[in-house]
Amino acid sequence: MISILFLLMFLLCALGFEIWAAMGLSAILYLLLRGDVPLNVMAMSMVSGVDIVTLVAIPFFMLAGELMNESGITERLVRFSQYFVGRIQGGLAYVTVIVNVIMAGVSGSAVADASAVSSVLLPAMARDGYDRRFAAAINAAAATIGPIIPPSIPMVFIAVISDLSIGRLFLGGVVPGLLMGIFLAVTIYMQSLRHPLPTTRVEGGLAEFLRLLGQAFLALLAPVIIIAGVVFGVVTIIEVAFLAVCYVLLVGLLAYRTIRLRAVPGIFARAAATSVTIMAIFAAVGAFSWIIATEQLGPQVARGIQALGLGRVGFLLVVNIFFLFLGCIMDAIPAMLIFFPVLLPVAKGLGIDPIHFGVVVVLNLMIGLLTPPVGALLFLEAKIADIPFEVLVRAVTPYLIALLAVLGLITYVPALVTFVPNQVFR
Repeated sequence: MISILFLLMFLLCALGFEIWAAMGLSAILYLLLRGDVPLNVMAMSMVSGVDIVTLVAIPFFMLAGELMNESGITERLVRFSQYFVGRIQGGLAYVTVIVNVIMAGVSGSAVADASAVSSVLLPAMARDGYDRRFAAAINAAAATIGPIIPPSIPMVFIAVISDLSIGRLFLGGVVPGLLMGIFLAVTIYMQSLRHPLPTTRVEGGLAEFLRLLGQAFLALLAPVIIIAGVVFGVVTIIEVAFLAVCYVLLVGLLAYRTIRLRAVPGIFARAAATSVTIMAIFAAVGAFSWIIATEQLGPQVARGIQALGLGRVGFLLVVNIFFLFLGCIMDAIPAMLIFFPVLLPVAKGLGIDPIHFGVVVVLNLMIGLLTPPVGALLFLEAKIADIPFEVLVRAVTPYLIALLAVLGLITYVPALVTFVPNQVFR
């Protein structure tokens, strides 16, 4: 019977339904086919899916991402980063990676970072003579760093559904996120050897450095405040999300004066619309979770893996393939919320650190944002750069390979994930 649930969901997605609607309708149809479960169970399970205090942080992180798009933070970070790498060949491509690493410490959303950074860098790269396909590809790939380096919205999801430490999950993403940046930078360098990339004229000198630092200081300070607040227990995840909103809003309104008061209601409305969609997914996942628990899917999966005789190495390989496949056919959020709780007990049974496992799953699904036909970042960048979707798919392939290399590295070298949280939370 459980297979019917997933077949119905994938069929409805293929017919064009939103993922939350496909999940909710398939759960209702499943209960009707069973005929022995009252439909009020569906209502109660959906309410329990969103009745989680930590979820209050999500709308605030969404709002922080929207505010960043209006605040001018991105533009100042770009100019500051250009001072260091703008002169070298492909300088703006490296700036894209650096800015996404810094921006990751504020919003925790790949789509928010992509829209904010690309709106500034794609026109700048076009003016300097970069190929639009190349520019869109590196902007899309670099945006996947956002949900890995803390704070991270997907890590909050993982913590909510599995009762893992948010602080440990956040810190577990530090080294993998930096590795993603390094591997993407190496890929840019390798491409520059084959096809020379433009350089950018940048003024040097200490006076120019101090001027740019003064302009970008408040933007650089934001991730430090946010990450330190969570890691050292000064604030809860909800409070740090609210702090991020207040900080970015005040910087945009009072310091940079790039956010106008009349634009604030529209910013709040966009963040609210995105948050409602996420909450609808959590409600649908609540119904799915009840059905999965009733059907004993977790123990069935555990027995199946034991029957295959998979050890730790084999299990992680299968998990990577499975989540990479899911990333091709469905959004990251429902894939994570449905399947992570099912597979986590199996991972623990094989002696895999749950923080390590959580970060591996999140990185898998962020790579899924770059894989067709569902890849959200591909659609976003293709629209911003005004290039065909299939052209961008080909252009992003080298960066996809680089990110897969990082995934393989952190999968089989767990210390890359666990070292930092283990040092901080002794």
